[in-house]
Amino acid sequence: MAATRDTSQRRLQISELVRQQGSVQVSTLVDRFGVSAQTVRKDLRYLAERGVMSRAYGGAIDSGVINGTLTEPNYEAKSTTHLDEKRRIGLCAAALVNVGDTIAIDSGTTAIELAKALPDAEITVVTNDFGVLTALAPKHNINIVMLGGELRRRNMAFYGGLTIEALDALHVDKLFLGVDGFDLERGITTHYEPEALLNRKMVEAAGLVVSITDSSKFGRVCLHRIVPVTALDMLITDTNAPEDIVQASHQLGFKLQLA
Repeated sequence: MAATRDTSQRRLQISELVRQQGSVQVSTLVDRFGVSAQTVRKDLRYLAERGVMSRAYGGAIDSGVINGTLTEPNYEAKSTTHLDEKRRIGLCAAALVNVGDTIAIDSGTTAIELAKALPDAEITVVTNDFGVLTALAPKHNINIVMLGGELRRRNMAFYGGLTIEALDALHVDKLFLGVDGFDLERGITTHYEPEALLNRKMVEAAGLVVSITDSSKFGRVCLHRIVPVTALDMLITDTNAPEDIVQASHQLGFKLQLA
């Protein structure tokens, strides 16, 4: 059991090193952790298979630096990274929801934490995310409006023309928008074009637009733009938010809440 914990902890630290440095070398990791090169290669292969990083000669590279834009990690990788931050963000976002509100919750692992944190009260939730639906289903006082369409298993959410059409007749008090990339110049971005189209439609339908994201997304740019940062009314993130985000909240006029 101790060996299993050591392996999990080592792999977690390797993931964090790749995120911070952009790449790692096998020889460096051997020296750092005092294990064999074979063990390190096994760790890197395990993490690469889960989308946390990509293998490179002599080591591994952050998947996000390939081709200049972020590549999308798989669902398992998303659901296990920055989990404490996402839970705190979810709790802060849930505190903004009042009894009688109609809200839209975008797809994503932070969105799922928000769904878990919502009280079992008279609230209407519009969503396209299967994980959000699963979290809300036991809360019998919450009215759930599920946007249909085609299931994208990469992130367990529904997209397509039917999904967008379902929003045409809807208005929501608040939208909680997850992001894959958050850059002050290039805006809020995502990996998947149908998601960008749907998210823009959600923004149009919302009275208040709240972005919920952990600080690892800042400065990252994905292929498809959703909206500029100026479209936000509020940003909820963790306390590791960089200073330029804090300054931008004053300059661009969105409210910043740190969880």
